[in-house]
Amino acid sequence: MAEARIDKWMWAVRIFKTRTIAAEACKKGRITINGSLAKAARMIKPGDVIQVKKPPITYSFKVLQTIEKRVGAKLVSEMMENVTTPDQYELLEMSKISGFIDRARGTGRPTKKDRRELEEFTTPEFMDDFDLDFDFDSEE
Repeated sequence: MAEARIDKWMWAVRIFKTRTIAAEACKKGRITINGSLAKAARMIKPGDVIQVKKPPITYSFKVLQTIEKRVGAKLVSEMMENVTTPDQYELLEMSKISGFIDRARGTGRPTKKDRRELEEFTTPEFMDDFDLDFDFDSEE
C-alpha cells in the first residue's frame, strides 16, 4: 500500500485511541504534514513527517510504512519513527514537575483557600450589627 488516510494511519499506529479522535485533531488544526495543516482525508506516503500537537508538546513522527489496519504495539516501530526533539520532552517533564502549582487564576474549581477568600469578600461585615427580630404586632 503506497498511501493511506492520515486519520486511519494515526489510529493504526496508536497515536490516537480512536479514529474519531484523530479526525477531530485534524479538524482542530493540531496535525501538520510536512509543515502544512492536514484534513482527516489527506493521504500520506512513506517519508512524510507528521507533527501532532498534544499540549504542552508537539510530537513529530516520520512515516516508514503506510497502513490502515491497526497493528500490535510491537509492530508500531516498523511503521513510524519518532523524531520528536529532546527539548519537547523537556517541556513535558517541566509541566509534570510543576503540576498544579502554576494553575491559572480563574480556571477550574477554586481551591479551599480561594473559596474562603471569596466567602470573606462576599459576606458583609455589618450583618452582625443588625437586630433582625422585628415586632410587627405592636402598634405605635
